[in-house]
Amino acid sequence: MSTTEPTAPSDLRSRVHRAVGRAIVGLEAEIDLCLVALLAGGHALLEGPPGVAKTLLARALARALGCDFSRVQFTPDLMPADVSGTSVFHPGDASFRFQPGPVFAQVLLCDEINRAPAKTQAALLEAMQEGSVTVDGQRHALPRPFFVIATMNPIEHEGTYPLPEAQLDRFLVELRMGWPDAATEERILVESHARAPSARPAELGVEPVTDPAELERLARAVDAVNVRDDLPGYVVRLLGATRGDASLVLGASPRAGVMLLRAAKARATLAGRDFITPDDLKALFLPVMRHRVVLDPAEALEGATTDAVLARLLETVEVPR
Repeated sequence: MSTTEPTAPSDLRSRVHRAVGRAIVGLEAEIDLCLVALLAGGHALLEGPPGVAKTLLARALARALGCDFSRVQFTPDLMPADVSGTSVFHPGDASFRFQPGPVFAQVLLCDEINRAPAKTQAALLEAMQEGSVTVDGQRHALPRPFFVIATMNPIEHEGTYPLPEAQLDRFLVELRMGWPDAATEERILVESHARAPSARPAELGVEPVTDPAELERLARAVDAVNVRDDLPGYVVRLLGATRGDASLVLGASPRAGVMLLRAAKARATLAGRDFITPDDLKALFLPVMRHRVVLDPAEALEGATTDAVLARLLETVEVPR
């Protein structure tokens, strides 16, 4: 579906939920966070065990958004050219021509991103940061919007490479996807037993409900969202709390605060508001910060988690009225 008239952001949100819901049961919060990341110009990192619909979520969301989709399975032998593309020699005219790689898509799924070596991670980092790739000294712009959804398995560590801090910082949000509750899991079984396990979102009835032009318009609307004078100070206090807490060996950077405000503006846009509230900041504090701070290993041995520490800090910092 190509939108010919502007769509209200809140209406777009409900349309996307209905469309993706034809393929996926639940995951409403995850869909919202992906939309926030997309409109804010960021990317989303999905962490969870196999079988919780991380890949299906990416495919269904791309289909609902009317965006080109590409998938890369990251492996230890994956080379940068396998992602960005390469120059191919054509003997007919004795020239080299650029052959685009899978990164040239509006929605790129990077499956098991932490299985690729550092040089491949660096190629992806340029794409995420600059919206372009450089091959043989030539810069090639990526399509717009350009949205990376990456997945990680938190259980397996053999054959994986830690993501560089610079790349983690390029993900606007990190989503932790665990097991569904019993009622949701029962719905999954009821709705999935009659369909083919390999059915694609289009075969499950997911149809485009917007297009890239509309998404770009909504992304520009994020820039116009108002930020109350007392909210930057609130963000600074939240950042300071992460830096002063003994449970964290690395607190949140100023860039983290910029990303939190940007995400809050995107959340407000999706809600049909032209202003953010403290609730926007509180709702996004964990997904925006959890991959930007480092838990003390001694605290982890005692059973502490990054999310628990951040949630505690969120409760201790005074909220503007």
